Amino acid sequence: MNDSSAPTPAPVEIGDATYEAMRAKIEGSNLDPTTFLATDYLNHFNEVVMLLEMIPDMPEILEEAKEWQPKAYKDHFVDSTIADKDIAIEAYDAVPEIYKQPFETTIGQINRTIGSAIATLERDLESGNTDLLRENATSLSRIIQRLMDTASAIIHGSAETLAQSEIDNLLGS
Repeated sequence: MNDSSAPTPAPVEIGDATYEAMRAKIEGSNLDPTTFLATDYLNHFNEVVMLLEMIPDMPEILEEAKEWQPKAYKDHFVDSTIADKDIAIEAYDAVPEIYKQPFETTIGQINRTIGSAIATLERDLESGNTDLLRENATSLSRIIQRLMDTASAIIHGSAETLAQSEIDNLLGS
């Protein structure tokens, strides 16, 4: 994850000098010009959602899904091959708080939901109940996708998140 010994940058507000300097710097990149975030980060989640959806038809793919690990935004881009990876890493420290906080909250929700989904599908596989396995794979994948849609909206300038109670309702908790 992120290096916890690194100093935490001061919160950035829209219109302050840090924001305006970064806005000029990212011009022409694939980063959102308001939030400084890139949708490429969501590919990290797309991969595991695809695996979860395949488990009912290919149970052996569960082992690959279990290898998936959460990855912090900057770490994703360190490992990325996209042209704008360096600016994506640098720009993250300049993401305005109005977007950064809901984005990080949503990413935490996605990570927890994926972990829970993998455990649920593993139990379903062990029970041998293929109907339940298929139902849970479908519904859990949709929940994760809804959270990813929320993250995408934040990347594109919305500051809205799903409340934990909304996620609990989706999960039937």
